[in-house]
Amino acid sequence: MDTLWQQICAQLERTLPAGYFQVWVSPLHAKISGNNITLTAPTPFVETWIKERLESSIVQAARDVSGRSDLTLCIESRRSETPQNTLRPMAAPTLPQSVQTACSKAPGRIPNNPSRPRLQGLTPHVTESSSEHDRRTDSSLDQPVAGSHMEQAFLPISVPISRRPIVWKYSFDDFVTGPANRLAYTAAVSMTNNSTVADTLFLSSAPGLGKTHLTQAVGHQLCQNCNHDNPKIEYLTAEEFSSGFVQSLRYKTTEQFKNRFRDLDVLLLEDIQFLQGKEKMQLEVLSAIKCLQEHGGRVVLTSSFAPFELKNVDTTLVSRFCSGFLADLEKPDEDTRRRILMEKAKRSSVVLPSDVADVLASSLKGDIRSMESCISNLALKAKMLGEPVTLAMAREMIAKYVREAPSLDIDTIIRKVCEGFHLTFQQIASKSRRQTFVLARNTIFYLARRHTDLSLQDIGDRFNRRHSTVLKGISSIEREIKKESSVGRQIAGTISLIERQS
Repeated sequence: MDTLWQQICAQLERTLPAGYFQVWVSPLHAKISGNNITLTAPTPFVETWIKERLESSIVQAARDVSGRSDLTLCIESRRSETPQNTLRPMAAPTLPQSVQTACSKAPGRIPNNPSRPRLQGLTPHVTESSSEHDRRTDSSLDQPVAGSHMEQAFLPISVPISRRPIVWKYSFDDFVTGPANRLAYTAAVSMTNNSTVADTLFLSSAPGLGKTHLTQAVGHQLCQNCNHDNPKIEYLTAEEFSSGFVQSLRYKTTEQFKNRFRDLDVLLLEDIQFLQGKEKMQLEVLSAIKCLQEHGGRVVLTSSFAPFELKNVDTTLVSRFCSGFLADLEKPDEDTRRRILMEKAKRSSVVLPSDVADVLASSLKGDIRSMESCISNLALKAKMLGEPVTLAMAREMIAKYVREAPSLDIDTIIRKVCEGFHLTFQQIASKSRRQTFVLARNTIFYLARRHTDLSLQDIGDRFNRRHSTVLKGISSIEREIKKESSVGRQIAGTISLIERQS
């Protein structure tokens, strides 16, 4: 039975977001009897947190590894004097000893020394922030989102989940350039040179076109070129920044939070669009960017939208976004797609014949993520069959990814989403805030932005919504898909089905 729990833990460690397993799952003690799994948490706080956020994931992992659908889960804590289901947000969970030890040994901040050489190439000690996402607004910073099963608990900023240096997934070496992205690539490379004429880079594009790749490549290159000890880089998303700010308010550590972004060498901040409407978060980001620029640091920002498309964002902050390079990444042309496919195939250790590459490049006209997914699935199928990749295999795989764009006009999108969510247009267009209605409406916004030439305002007019509401809805869908939450996976599946059936 211990072996079964070890297998469950291994599955959870692979599937849960970074930091979840070590902080929340590893302290649990498991007892398995028959079809019952009893987990004992170290505190009532951890017990409640697990019940509210991880119970379904643990049950699913247990059923996956055991092959049994009759397993049940019971979660309790070692202290019974605290009533169950009572969340005490001011209490921090008991951390594993390994995390406490890592935190106690973590090096302190670099003294603010103006004479210190800056940006002669960097090997940063990166504070890897939690991947949890703040779903709060500025008007209710200390209150959980009512009715949301996706609200997140936070650890104090002074007790970070991890202190190990980040492993950069991407570099400039594996970025394939073409007419659609060459300017963005050149601007990103310039951010790693001492001769750069700008200290800020703002990258914008639709999802899956290389913003994250270039952002990480900047960090990776600066690490390679380091010539002084213990420089400071922060790499995180705007939502992670917001989450940290909320933590600092809750635990009264705002000064520590601000110190984290003072005297940085480089700030790499993704998904800026999530700051829309969050005035306090915007002020903190503005303060951090100003501090970096005044001390010779550099900033790389990414967004699904250009600065002028952002709504409810402070004009001074938008001005800072526009103070350096502005670079868009568009969909790659066929020649670039072919070279991207060949690069992805090489990284997947699969030989891609020229005729197969040509067919794939002419057919896969979406984002780069879909091309990468197609290559991965094609490589997996070839390996499972023990055969080389063939044209027949490629055509079969293409059928799962290719859709006819003209068939997805706004009316078709609305009809398909209504069918997929089993709702009427009147329900989706209503003022109701029921989660299903909101998800369906935001899915329409996302698909309309992706497959039509309608402006954000044109899309909103179909639902009597403002431009900013459409923008917020699209950002919400992108967020859930990107973080691969249970809701995000459902949305991605629905979108994929709609696109294939059209």
